[in-house]
Amino acid sequence: MNRATAKRLIERYFRQLTEGCGNGNCTNEFCASCRDFQPLDSNSAAAKALELFKINAKLCDYHPCIASSSDGNAQLDGTMGDKDPASPNDEFSDVHYFTENSVGMILKFCEECGDYSALVRAIGRVFSNAEALMKSFMKEEPKAAESPDSVKPEELEKQSEKTGASCDEESEETSGSCDMTVDIEAVRRVYDKLLSIDQVEAVLVNAIIYLTPNLELDLEYLDVYETNPDYLNLFIIVMENSNLHSPEYLEVALPQFCKAMSKLPATALARLSRLWSTYGLSHLRRMMETFQQLITFTVVSNEYDAENLVNDDETVVAATQCLKVVFYASILGGDVDVEHNEEDDEDSDSDELTLHELLGEERLYKKGPRVDPLEKDLGVRPMDSRKPLLSFEDFVNESLNDVVEMDKDFTFFKVNAETKFSFQSCPFILSVITKSQGLYYDNRIRMYSERRLTALYSLAQGQQPNPYLKLKVRRDHIIDDALVRLEMISMENPSDLKKQLFVEFEGEQGVDEGGVSKEFFQLVLEEIFNPDIGMFTYDSDTKLFWFNSSSLEIEAQYTLIGIVLGLAIYNNCILDVHFPMVVYRKLMGKKGTYLDLSDSHPVLYQSLKGLLEHTGNVEEDMMLTFQISQTDLFGNPVLYDLKEQGDQTPVTKDNRQEFIDLYADYVLNTSVERQFKAFKKGFLMVTNESPLKYLFRPEEVELLICGSRKLDFEALEKTTEYDGGYSRDSRVIKDFWETIHSFGEEQKRLFLQFTTGTDRAPVGGLGKLKMIIAKNGSDTDRLPTSHTCFNALLLPEYSSKDKLRERLLKAITYAKGFGML
Repeated sequence: MNRATAKRLIERYFRQLTEGCGNGNCTNEFCASCRDFQPLDSNSAAAKALELFKINAKLCDYHPCIASSSDGNAQLDGTMGDKDPASPNDEFSDVHYFTENSVGMILKFCEECGDYSALVRAIGRVFSNAEALMKSFMKEEPKAAESPDSVKPEELEKQSEKTGASCDEESEETSGSCDMTVDIEAVRRVYDKLLSIDQVEAVLVNAIIYLTPNLELDLEYLDVYETNPDYLNLFIIVMENSNLHSPEYLEVALPQFCKAMSKLPATALARLSRLWSTYGLSHLRRMMETFQQLITFTVVSNEYDAENLVNDDETVVAATQCLKVVFYASILGGDVDVEHNEEDDEDSDSDELTLHELLGEERLYKKGPRVDPLEKDLGVRPMDSRKPLLSFEDFVNESLNDVVEMDKDFTFFKVNAETKFSFQSCPFILSVITKSQGLYYDNRIRMYSERRLTALYSLAQGQQPNPYLKLKVRRDHIIDDALVRLEMISMENPSDLKKQLFVEFEGEQGVDEGGVSKEFFQLVLEEIFNPDIGMFTYDSDTKLFWFNSSSLEIEAQYTLIGIVLGLAIYNNCILDVHFPMVVYRKLMGKKGTYLDLSDSHPVLYQSLKGLLEHTGNVEEDMMLTFQISQTDLFGNPVLYDLKEQGDQTPVTKDNRQEFIDLYADYVLNTSVERQFKAFKKGFLMVTNESPLKYLFRPEEVELLICGSRKLDFEALEKTTEYDGGYSRDSRVIKDFWETIHSFGEEQKRLFLQFTTGTDRAPVGGLGKLKMIIAKNGSDTDRLPTSHTCFNALLLPEYSSKDKLRERLLKAITYAKGFGML
């Protein structure tokens, strides 16, 4: 406990001993409001407060008097006010918690009097007191024997005691709202009435400001939720206030409330998330926007740098942790698939100590990310979400992404996770661009580690150090050479795959600064995805590849392509790969299901969808059984039973869903199990220790591997730099960009391939490419050249725009390999 927190607790004990809690029926012997309490002078009270702090004695909830000023705004005094809450002038002083009826009666009384001061005092008294607010708006209110109009104010206390009883205790395992004792609909109706009154807003703000510091202390040091789960009602009621995102709350009240809410234990946050998942889309969106507004407001109101990190801003951190509850509520409330998980094949750990372990680095690089406690309690992962209530993009905060220092955040995530907050522990709030920076740091540090360990090992063995993953291949035998080399590495020392890749084409000059690796990847993919080889099938309609279940190729070939995908991510290269999304879902641990057929096998999907939606007699009209027919490599039909005696089991209206599920499982999982298992094995050889699976969703992994299909050359023009005498205003540069913008889609892709080594945009779009155009002499007949390693285009100063276009088109059309000048 820090000094500031301890001081606040001692002050609370001191005020309790000197002023009391304001409850005339208090039974706490250490409270001045207790009838049996013996008054203490200031010195004695200070000493006693310190003593109570040491033994963690009971603290009362305060019952402050929130008086109303002449203009109707509530003024919150830190002490017990001059006005006695039980004075005859306060008609509703005996209302210590609210029901919908009691609020309605007070409101009616105030409307008749034309004075809302009684309502303001009652709201201030209840909303600033944890015990009072916790008992408010309980479920199962008994029917009133008489109408609200006939009940006098002095009878409200008796009615409140009856309606304040909680529901029967239910199992903690019960999900949803049924285990919540607060009446949500009643709370919403009350807020609708109250927030239309001008005087109410200020008193609610002040009440939250008064309430939340005590909540934070109670949750952190007194374990109040464990002793009374109804404590969660406080947060449920406050979050129903639809004005929380307004400026009045953003300054002080909402930041303090978020800090208190972030102190709730994971079990409480899980209950809250389950409850919110039952809300409608509009309510969930309002809460998401409330926390996002606070994060954005705080970020733009402050300046952050390497010394003053946003990670140390308590308000931003607390609001992000609260936003996580809404994020999981959005997942739970949407379409979720917690089943259909791929089994992870974990190699048994060797008893021998590795060099990593001997150097104490195993904890940093071998241990995977910690499982989020909230995720564990809810039993659901972002990977399990098919379609959340709110889109994943809604949870990304661009203002935060602009100020987060990913190098520092990565250190917190990997090393100081117990003491420092990392936004990578809440990856939903980070854009794929920001997360890719974190992955880049992880990859580079691991490369450095492998290089250092290799140098140390070589020194000890008296051998020449080999700090890189070197591949020397022949252009005409690229698959065979790469397969043999990578297979040897994966068997002898798989950790070498985590070194920086260095490719050399036999008989060619060129130092690999990234460009040679890009060409290596491109050539491997061109050959391995060649339909003549038969490893993959190609759908001309979707332009996507799928594993050939009849392929005769050895598993090592599939392992190679898996390694290539892993190396591409690890070495920050973009590949021209065309897989359906189900491949990336399977790589991340989910099996393919019927819904995945929509993009991988669209014709089959439409057929099965028609079967599912058929309104006639399925058995007579379709005449299907649980036996299906597939074609082998030579085009011959092969029969397969989806279940035992499938040929004798007809598909009916009752079992058609089972047929569809089994059919999809066969096509996406069973029939290609051998090929995909080898493919995934190769991928995990490179990425098994990476935070990839924790940080990224399947569609983001595709973006990392394949880049963006959208090419925004306007953005590329804005970020391009010039060298060698060229500037943005040079005639040749203006002619160049006019030429590029006049190109068709295919010509633009050829230019991008020529200049960068890939025809895809990186994560974040072409604006992140940072291309360089350098002057390469005066007018000449020579073609433009490029350094793909550095995204640099060497452009001569051609005499005319037509000549520039002709020379550029020739260069990008016929360029492949080195020496094309």
